[in-house]
Amino acid sequence: MSAFRYTAMSDTGMIVRGVMQAASEAALLDQLRRRGHVPIDAAPATGGLLRTLDWPVFGAGRAELSRQGVTDLTRELAVMLSAGQDLDRAMRFLVESAQTSRVRAVLTGLRDSVRNGSALATALTAYPRSFPKLYIGLVRAGESSGDLAPSLERLAVLLERERSLAATVKSAMIYPALLSLAAIGSITLLLTEVLPQFVPLFEQNGAQLPRATQLMIDLGAFVSQYGLIMLAGLFLATLGFRQALQRPGPRAVLDRMLLRLPVIGGLAKEVMAARFSRTFGTLLQGGVPLIAALSVVRDVLGNAAGSAAVEAASNAAKGGASLADPLEAAGVFPIRMIHLLRVGQETAQLGAMALRAADIHEEKTRIGVQRLLALLTPAITIVMGAAIAGIVTSLLLAMLSLNDLANG
Repeated sequence: MSAFRYTAMSDTGMIVRGVMQAASEAALLDQLRRRGHVPIDAAPATGGLLRTLDWPVFGAGRAELSRQGVTDLTRELAVMLSAGQDLDRAMRFLVESAQTSRVRAVLTGLRDSVRNGSALATALTAYPRSFPKLYIGLVRAGESSGDLAPSLERLAVLLERERSLAATVKSAMIYPALLSLAAIGSITLLLTEVLPQFVPLFEQNGAQLPRATQLMIDLGAFVSQYGLIMLAGLFLATLGFRQALQRPGPRAVLDRMLLRLPVIGGLAKEVMAARFSRTFGTLLQGGVPLIAALSVVRDVLGNAAGSAAVEAASNAAKGGASLADPLEAAGVFPIRMIHLLRVGQETAQLGAMALRAADIHEEKTRIGVQRLLALLTPAITIVMGAAIAGIVTSLLLAMLSLNDLANG
């Protein structure tokens, strides 16, 4: 009998950690499942200095794969296992075809662990920054049921959809961000470099400057003198704001405010619904129990208001109540998702309906991003044009006053 440290999720959705005596790691996992737990991590227990110098800190734990690297690895492994290859041969092929030394190092470590008798899910725990608990939990569930290939296929789809959704939002924001920077740079250049060139001319002729021109000159002088200080202050304010968001209270307030904003709030709800549905449906299809799946989803939503709604739904589900009612009462998810989840629960097809809802809300997110981009681009252009036109107009007014002074 050996001692094993384990991390598991109970049937109530709570994370349970401890040390247990078992003949082997497989026996430990079997004991945990008989208790109604979903194993997440298991490893031989060590103490003192050896526990401190564990793999996540030294050695293999340093290697970190990109999201795309993890997605590609998962997809290729799923394809090879579905084609009838055994795990060792599939891992050997992945090692031989790895494109970078970092990917090769991770795959080699995984293959060696599997060859030494470890389960794939256990081997993945040596690389926590590459494979999150959600990933490891689904792999472990697939290994337990003997359906590793379908579990990896579902994982690959989840990772690809998550990446596609994030890329859609980020890519759409690049052009407005660059346009905003160009607008700010152009206006700053006019105020600090172009407009001051005319100040000596105005002073030499003793012209009474129009109020608009004087205001622009004063604004340019202020930006020239305090611009760097303002940038430093903005940087420090941003850091302070991010620190404040680490606290539950301010984060919850901001998340609720975000969901109530026009246009942006609706888009944020669609993104959250897509993430919830895709992750929840994938977990259920992978054999994870309902309460445990809700617990995982609650931690990956990224919105405190949404997490609170999922927590309320989890508590209701524990009592045998409907999952959809607490989510609807929270008012933070689109009604379409609520309706599909209710239908899925009534027809015992909750996982499939959740994935269907994910498809719908991912498409809604893409359409919403396109609409937001269609609004932002002309709005920024109009504001930039108006600001530049105001500066040029103030300069022309001053030139006209000089002309009137010369003619007088």
